[in-house]
Amino acid sequence: MAKKTESAAAGRKQIVGLPRALLYDRYRILWKAFFQELGVDVLVSPPTTLETLNRGTACAIDEMCLSVKVYLGHVEKLVGNCDYILVPRISNFGVRRYMCTTFEGLYDICRNLFRQTDQKFLSYNIDVTHDLDEESAFLSMGQELGFARKEAAKAYKKAKKADSEDWKKQVKRQEELYKSDGLKVMIASHSYVVNDAYIGKPVTDFLKNAGVTVLRSDVMDRKEALKQGARLSPTMRWEVNREIAGGIYANRKQVDGIILLSVFPCGPDAMTNDMIIRRNDGTPILNLMLDAQSGMAGVETRLESFIDILRLKRNAL
Repeated sequence: MAKKTESAAAGRKQIVGLPRALLYDRYRILWKAFFQELGVDVLVSPPTTLETLNRGTACAIDEMCLSVKVYLGHVEKLVGNCDYILVPRISNFGVRRYMCTTFEGLYDICRNLFRQTDQKFLSYNIDVTHDLDEESAFLSMGQELGFARKEAAKAYKKAKKADSEDWKKQVKRQEELYKSDGLKVMIASHSYVVNDAYIGKPVTDFLKNAGVTVLRSDVMDRKEALKQGARLSPTMRWEVNREIAGGIYANRKQVDGIILLSVFPCGPDAMTNDMIIRRNDGTPILNLMLDAQSGMAGVETRLESFIDILRLKRNAL
């Protein structure tokens, strides 16, 4: 059995901090279930606020995208409040299934930025092109926390099942929304943008308050989304962007309009959104780029105009 960590040896539960940003929304069920099965407590940072963004911006260099600045603010909030902060390193899931390079270097970025603190960071490494898959990564992480490989394998299996069941429920709920009446708008965005309390939630709240049914392009069976995304662009290399594009391609006829919701200056989105607009076959598209400005007036004006256009097209204005 692997050597127990100091907190485990001291007879208390270990605490792993989860920054509520970037990949948190995608993997929160998997992470929480895995640590719960091992008897490890989880501490999630509070929802994003202007203070979170400001703190993260103070840590970041100017070239980092808004979402990374938010992430660093969440990490800073957790520093000193847990045994470890989880910052995974995810390079790729195979050929042409790469993540943004940020996710490859994030662990090193965080360790360097907070090197003058006593905070420990926990990571796992996914790089399928070098035979490092998700399961082996989680088993190694479990062993690093002081658990036997068998314990980690059991925890991962249960966590993966919980994650799969939760995702199927989300997909099923969205499929029902496609059948609803009224104006339907699909948001094509990373989950860490559209679901963020400070960045994306004001956009979805505005649409819902305007009587619009909001759908997400990435909420569908992920294997099918990747397949559809390859039909739209066989050379697209970013995993999540291919899922987003695949969702648009598969469901574009079921909605009245599409909003491409991105943050400045996201490189993958800048390239894929341009491709999506050029390959569009007639569905109205609003390309909405968010930055660090705290006001929503300009965003709301553009959303309101877009909704009016969609209603006019429906003869409902």
